Amino acid sequence: MKFDLRHALTRRQLFGSSARGLGVAALAHLLAEDLRPATGQPALNGLPHFAPRAKRVIYLFQSGGPSQMDLFDAKPGLRRLQGSELPDSVRGGQRLTGMTAAQTSFPVAASKFEFQRAGESGQQFSELIPNIASISDKIAVVRSMSTEQINHDPAITFLQTGHQLAGRPSLGSWLAYGLGSETSSLPAYVVMVSLGSTGQPLYSRLWGSGFLPTRYQAVKFRAGREPVLYLNNPDGFTRNDRRAYLDNLAALNQMHFEQSGDPEIQNRVAQYEMAFRMQASVPELTDLSGEPDSVFEMYGEEARKPGTYASNCLLARRLVERGVRCVQLFHRGWDHHNALPKRLAEMCAETDRASAALVNDLEQRGLLDETLVVWGGEFGRTVYCQGKLSAENYGRDHHPRCFSLWLAGGGIRGGTTHGATDDFSYNVTRDPVSVYDLHATILHLLGVDHKRLTFKYQGRHFRLTDVHGEAIRPILA
Repeated sequence: MKFDLRHALTRRQLFGSSARGLGVAALAHLLAEDLRPATGQPALNGLPHFAPRAKRVIYLFQSGGPSQMDLFDAKPGLRRLQGSELPDSVRGGQRLTGMTAAQTSFPVAASKFEFQRAGESGQQFSELIPNIASISDKIAVVRSMSTEQINHDPAITFLQTGHQLAGRPSLGSWLAYGLGSETSSLPAYVVMVSLGSTGQPLYSRLWGSGFLPTRYQAVKFRAGREPVLYLNNPDGFTRNDRRAYLDNLAALNQMHFEQSGDPEIQNRVAQYEMAFRMQASVPELTDLSGEPDSVFEMYGEEARKPGTYASNCLLARRLVERGVRCVQLFHRGWDHHNALPKRLAEMCAETDRASAALVNDLEQRGLLDETLVVWGGEFGRTVYCQGKLSAENYGRDHHPRCFSLWLAGGGIRGGTTHGATDDFSYNVTRDPVSVYDLHATILHLLGVDHKRLTFKYQGRHFRLTDVHGEAIRPILA
């Protein structure tokens, strides 16, 4: 008998067809959830696990590795050691990148910048970030972060997904999956990359959904006339035409689902519907003309230019104001292997004012108590100079053993400094914090027990923190 491929069924199709009635009912229920007009996407059953301190997150990711001893981790004693060799006992045989592995000398490079105490807390900040210093009593600085990777791509991937290899869901995708969204007119998870910032490449997998359903991946907003690609209708195609088109497409997808039982069909329908709602919500969101002049005075005139870091910070406030669960801003240019004094000053000039303005703006609008703001990069920089050291110039290589970041907002105890490093800002000496601990803390503030937010994939229950992580209790209010 001749075998007819048209009559062949996959295992999934067989079970899907045998339970067709159940499949139709399930699809109807799921579509009802996805297409609800106002209440947004629901959280998983049982979440949050306990009362949250924050409802949403804004992550200001500074890609490249900001220099901790030039910004947050003052080491004035290094000036007495300027140009001397970094002791082997401090370096401890740490592996080096290809940029400095061939160096025969590792001269200490003290920071060129002055540090000053700020606020009632007396935390120390570099002269390069006076605006961040002005909100010192609202932020917690963690000086004892460490990571496992010494190169950009795996280190950024680790910060964003909790794993050093590509393929895992991003932090924002885990939040969208577990906690859903407070709005149905915008995605639960939005990403923006500063226009014009250069440095290490940033790949869409950094904000992807990995093995989670694709509806939980981020939507990337861009500068220009089309903030979200392929959202606008073509000329001559009205909104009513789009509605009719989607209705017919949904009917075809339902037929396909009945035959195959593939859950990705449901995700596709949900994304089509989200795009339709965004056609109405995104133009209003990205139109900053209604913002008063006082807002642009706060963020700086750069906020009037779409795609700049300042403009993206302002958009981040507008997004969380409208119920978006997670917003991530990526700003490149912090990879200072040479000419660090000049280039670091440029980066701070681009980001300092707007970063502080975002925190102040959220507070003025009554949003800061429910919004967690995180600022930081993927690792730190070495105390020794990469290349030639001079009185006015130095560079620094990648340094995973210790770096600094700060947090503000929902559930954070402002005016605190957590952890400490040695006299060379080379090794953590007190209260070490891992990437897993940072992720556990973010989840904890959102009311999620990081050990209980899991997804079964290939026979294993995965989580963002793998089998590690503890919340950083001393910085919690």
